[in-house]
Amino acid sequence: MSYPLSTSHFPLPTPHSPLPTPHSPLSTFPLTPSSLLTFGDLCVDLILSGGDVVPQFGQVEKLVGDYTLEMGGSCSIFACQFARLGLPAAILGRVGRDSFGDLILARLQEAGVETRFVSVDPALKTGLGIALCRQDDRAILTYLGSITAVTPADVTDDRLACAGHLHHGSYFLHAPLRPHIPSIFARARRLGLTTSLDTNWDPADAWDDRWDEILPLVDVFLPNEAEALRIAGEHHLPAALARLHRLGAPLIVVKRGAQGALLSQDGQILEHTVAPALAGGDAIGAGDSFDAGFLAAWLRRLPLPEALRIACACGRSVAGKVGGLAGQLTWEQIQNGY
Repeated sequence: MSYPLSTSHFPLPTPHSPLPTPHSPLSTFPLTPSSLLTFGDLCVDLILSGGDVVPQFGQVEKLVGDYTLEMGGSCSIFACQFARLGLPAAILGRVGRDSFGDLILARLQEAGVETRFVSVDPALKTGLGIALCRQDDRAILTYLGSITAVTPADVTDDRLACAGHLHHGSYFLHAPLRPHIPSIFARARRLGLTTSLDTNWDPADAWDDRWDEILPLVDVFLPNEAEALRIAGEHHLPAALARLHRLGAPLIVVKRGAQGALLSQDGQILEHTVAPALAGGDAIGAGDSFDAGFLAAWLRRLPLPEALRIACACGRSVAGKVGGLAGQLTWEQIQNGY
């Protein structure tokens, strides 16, 4: 059931003054309230599909139908979708000096993402996720490597101040950053940035954190339904939403897979349903592109129901393709009514 929802937004930051050195590499990044910085969980995905993809030990060799090698990482996929929707995006992270790192940089640059804050580290292996995809589910094996290479020292005020919005989309995997997220978000707020958070799944399945410190610093909270339930410690979504609001989250946008999404703000709920995604996709990165679609609309100050519709369109399009990039929409496609 849907209820009337205010189309107001939280105040967006005013543009900052350019950094004083005219030749600073930061000075060429578009400095607007809608320019965005995110932390890179930089990795590649090796996606195996078709046939029986469940391994069998005992040196048993099994054949699969297909594979795809593509850039992965929630924040990386998010940044590409955000840039394809016509707004400036920069990513902060590290890759190894290897072919996987080269692939990541190429994909980011093809999408229009600013990569000057991505360093190439010869002592580091680029992260790798191996996705074993069945028709209705998938399992993932992950080598962290560059995924967790961003440190608190990398998140300087100068880098934060180059953008109008800070998004974090891999909270639980970014172990070196995790204890510092409240202070990083607080610094971003002091610098005039708006903020958003998508925790993604907790591999430890613990979900225990300082949510009462973190969520009040988040303008837009973007969990999926299972994550919302676990973070709130509840069994039903209405109770979870109430709990998350009490913890300090002002605007909650919940991804619900094939059921679409809902948005909760000021005691009001808006739901948006979606048509099924095209058959043959693996849904990798669908939630990340959903996040990018919502924020691209929110930062443009579009009405919240329209932002939710755009987010669902972006997520659905990616869900119907293989890998996190193939189905990403452009702003022109959105404007033409996709």
